[in-house]
Amino acid sequence: MSNKAAVLVAGSWGTALASVLADKNMEVAVWTRNEAQRDEINNNHRNDRYLPGVDLPPNLVATSDMKEAVTGAKAVVIVAPSSAVREVASMLKPYWHEDMLVVHATKGFETESLKRISTVISEELGCEEGKIVVLSGPSHAEEVVKRCPTTVVVASLDEEQASRAQDLFMNTYFRVYTNRDMLGVELAGALKNIIALGAGMSDGLGYGDNAKAALLTRGLAEITRIGVEMGANPLTFAGLAGIGDLVVTATSRHSRNWRAGFMLGEGKSLDTVLSSMGMVVEGIRTTKAAHTISEKYQVQMPIAHQLYNVLFENLDPKTAVEALMGRDRKTEMEVITLETWEQWHT
Repeated sequence: MSNKAAVLVAGSWGTALASVLADKNMEVAVWTRNEAQRDEINNNHRNDRYLPGVDLPPNLVATSDMKEAVTGAKAVVIVAPSSAVREVASMLKPYWHEDMLVVHATKGFETESLKRISTVISEELGCEEGKIVVLSGPSHAEEVVKRCPTTVVVASLDEEQASRAQDLFMNTYFRVYTNRDMLGVELAGALKNIIALGAGMSDGLGYGDNAKAALLTRGLAEITRIGVEMGANPLTFAGLAGIGDLVVTATSRHSRNWRAGFMLGEGKSLDTVLSSMGMVVEGIRTTKAAHTISEKYQVQMPIAHQLYNVLFENLDPKTAVEALMGRDRKTEMEVITLETWEQWHT
């Protein structure tokens, strides 16, 4: 059995996951289009644009040749931005085979089609969606590369594939659980970025801990509500992919989504925020997707709706908060139909 794994692409999270695999004495190839980045990784064992000051394992190498990256690999990990996943999967297709484990760690949707990332990859590879594994959970790349204790979840419709992914990644500092609810894990990982944007915006407005606690709590209810309507298990949203990832993304300065929201709360324009970040902020694209999804499923997502208005309709952040606080009175407990309850338990 090959001891090689390939990671596509060499952003912060891709590099961190490649480092985890390299720590298991695997031969790890990271694919990148950027030749200067490739040379920096190979010559200096650094990727300072994304993970400054971190030394990478010597058995982690970079290449700009897709064939070189994936040939002989027993596993391929796709960590491209959501907007690039289809293209990257298409480039992988000529070298993919049935025995190759494919894991993705991208948290978002294909904005135009509203398809989940596992669906996009399976379409391009021409395989069943159940053969794809999603990796998600509370995991800052900046901490993973420093070997801080981290716990994540891998989910697939195929238990064997999930187990293979668990064995692939699990080590002394990177603990991996499995989950059969692939839909819920993907939805949780994508949608929590919206709430993290809102949490950052709340902090940027100076609203304090009370407001952020309310935002996270009601945001989790919002994510769960749309997730269940789409067919996910509600327990998934109480786990690592749900509340775990939500807390870490919405409360840390490592989080791009929190930082982007913070700048919006300070009064900066979206264009200014995006130009200053220098990296993809998935929550912005996901907010647009969630706005359309909520309309399609006729599910109320008031936080996502107000963030959509801030991002794309030029609504003032303070006005958005006032709109949320002034909504009609509600009961805290969500209404669960008997039919839905029975679906969860079958």
